[in-house]
Amino acid sequence: MAPNTAPIKYAQRKDSLYLTIALADVKDENIVLTDTELKFTGTSESKSYEVSIEFLKPVDSEGSTYKVLPRSVQMHILKKDKEEEEFWPRLLKDKLLEKNQVKIDWDRYVDEDEEEEGFDMSNLEGGSGMGGMPPGMGGMGGMPPGMGGMGGMPPGMGGMPPGMGGMPGMGGMGGMPDMGGMDMEALMKQMGQMGDMGGMGGPPGGPEGDDDEGDEEDLDDLPDLEES
Repeated sequence: MAPNTAPIKYAQRKDSLYLTIALADVKDENIVLTDTELKFTGTSESKSYEVSIEFLKPVDSEGSTYKVLPRSVQMHILKKDKEEEEFWPRLLKDKLLEKNQVKIDWDRYVDEDEEEEGFDMSNLEGGSGMGGMPPGMGGMGGMPPGMGGMGGMPPGMGGMPPGMGGMPGMGGMGGMPDMGGMDMEALMKQMGQMGDMGGMGGPPGGPEGDDDEGDEEDLDDLPDLEES
């Protein structure tokens, strides 16, 4: 036995439609809304009913909701073009089908020129969405686990590797020994000790301000160093 055609009534605002399938105690309902069509099947008082309609203009299926109430099934369906300035002239593309199956919901009707606010949505609180993201697509707002912290360089990359701050073994090269007033024998002794003074400043200079007599004595020692 073919299902009965369920009666529909509707009202509209510039941005949305409010549809009511006027059946009481609906069970086993199946509702499929696309951007162009609405299909409904269900039972009421042990009788099977269906709705299969094509809208006059596109709708936003993902933003629409419905709820099964004790005396009807109510739907809030958003129009695709929410910036449209005028009401639709009718609900369906098929004028004959609309004439036989669809009525105006006078309880929610407002004149196009008198529209001041949207529908009373209290009946649809806790209702179900009629479209949306497929299961498992939630939580896409952030990056996957482990993808955080990509803003900076890895640990240890902020500066040069350890030990690169200066050249090894170059410490203590701040100055050369003071050569003033030092004889060659003393100089050789100082240079022999340089290997034991790594990382330190240059060896202290000899006393400054030696008199001329000391300098002459230093020069007299030079031939003795060559003979030995």
